[in-house]
Amino acid sequence: MRTQIFLASTLYGAATLAAALDSDRFAAADRRILLVCNNAATPETTAPLDELPGFERLRDRFDEVLSWNETISPFHPSGWAPRPDDVPLWERYLRLLWRLGDDRVELAVESIQVNPALAVCQIFTGAPVTVYADGLMSYGPTRNKIDPLVGTRIDRLLHLDLVPGLRPVLLTEFGVEPELVPTDAFLKVLAELGDTAPESPGLPEEPALLLGQYLAALDILTAEEEEALHVRMLRGVVGLGHTRVVFKPHPSAPARWSRALEREAERLGAELTVLDTPVLAEVLYQRVCPALVAGCFSTGLFTAAALYGLPVARTGTGTLLERLTPYENSNRVPVTIVDALLPDLDDAEAVTGQRRGMTVEELTELVEAVSFAMQPKIRPDLRPAAERYLAAQLDGHTRRYFKRRRLTSLALPGGVPTQLAFIPRNATVRRMARRARALGRAVGR
Repeated sequence: MRTQIFLASTLYGAATLAAALDSDRFAAADRRILLVCNNAATPETTAPLDELPGFERLRDRFDEVLSWNETISPFHPSGWAPRPDDVPLWERYLRLLWRLGDDRVELAVESIQVNPALAVCQIFTGAPVTVYADGLMSYGPTRNKIDPLVGTRIDRLLHLDLVPGLRPVLLTEFGVEPELVPTDAFLKVLAELGDTAPESPGLPEEPALLLGQYLAALDILTAEEEEALHVRMLRGVVGLGHTRVVFKPHPSAPARWSRALEREAERLGAELTVLDTPVLAEVLYQRVCPALVAGCFSTGLFTAAALYGLPVARTGTGTLLERLTPYENSNRVPVTIVDALLPDLDDAEAVTGQRRGMTVEELTELVEAVSFAMQPKIRPDLRPAAERYLAAQLDGHTRRYFKRRRLTSLALPGGVPTQLAFIPRNATVRRMARRARALGRAVGR
């Protein structure tokens, strides 16, 4: 008996799995289980994906729906993993609880670098693993070093074609090959979700759609700074002549953000509608056909452009490139891609013409260089590509994607002035610097 277990935490992820199944990206199985996980900070106050409107259209792809939260209660999915000595006990327990018996188990998970996906893969020690990605992070490097006992079992990376021509870097250290989920199949699934989503009366036709994010929760911006970012989006679209505006907040965004937008819309003379029901951005694309989609670095910008052919614009990415810490923050490649490709909301000519900032070839070189700078120990093979790019392409614009301190610590071009380039590799200089720091600490005491 072959049992496939699909781990999902969002409706978007479940839709990606449904599209993959519809297009025969998974072999036939005797049983298919959707393992639902609620990763919200307070799961008790947030509806899991199987209770969201539209899920019933995805339900028939699976034989059974189970809850990971209930399985490991009272632990939080993002913070729990089995102790190494307990792994055999947990596998035995789950096989009994989920009636798996001696079935051959196959796994499909998202975000394998962290729990709960990593925990599930650790428990089913012999199971082959498919990783699926529904966002821009698949184009960046693996954020953490994965245990080879898990990494060598990953056979492929399923992803959406959000940036046509750009190949994912994720998991390539294990030789994992990317495989596309057909766009047509994904659009068909999204159309099914759109048919069952709750009605939102009063939505204007062809508005400017603002995609909110919850960057304060990631400690990238303060709540006040993120509020100001949303207001900046509103001013930008109104400045381009859009008087009908719809704001789709992040599900966890505080209500005061929408009130600030309402006050600013009134001042600008714009008609603002704030969505107060949970709905996928892609459903709105189908229902209201936005004249423009604006955001910071939301994946929704690329689903709008690549899948629906809608005009898009970005704002705030320059600030985020400066504020993302540490440098290896996994959001860096998504922000870099959005900043490098999409038109700036403040550049009316670029937005009107939907002018791209780079070719795919140029973007590929940039992503490889940033990926090495982020994870030099995981992808040391990218050093030559990074050195070539930095030596030839580093200028006033592309420097925004790199930190001088990072380049210096990695002995990459652009880190220090050319005449001082020998310093990072000079053992004597490094020894003297260590002695000076030690002396400074001793004097301070």
